[in-house]
Amino acid sequence: MRTEIEDRACDLAAYIIENKATVRAAAKQFGISKSTVHKDLTERLERVNPALYREVRTLLDLNKAERHIRGGMATRRKYKGDGAT
Repeated sequence: MRTEIEDRACDLAAYIIENKATVRAAAKQFGISKSTVHKDLTERLERVNPALYREVRTLLDLNKAERHIRGGMATRRKYKGDGAT
């Protein structure tokens, strides 16, 4: 029988996969910390559902590889000069 935490890990993985979401977006959606999301997905999920873990791990690795690009785009929007500071 799975615990509530294990169920949450599976729900988080499903959300991230369906929405191609980041850890930050999933944390906001579920009302928990980024650290909790990361621990659920990288440690707990691997024990509970290895197939789902492999699928979400691929997406997490992609997000990690692209994070410098997202950061650059955010900085560009911040300093673009649209009048909002």
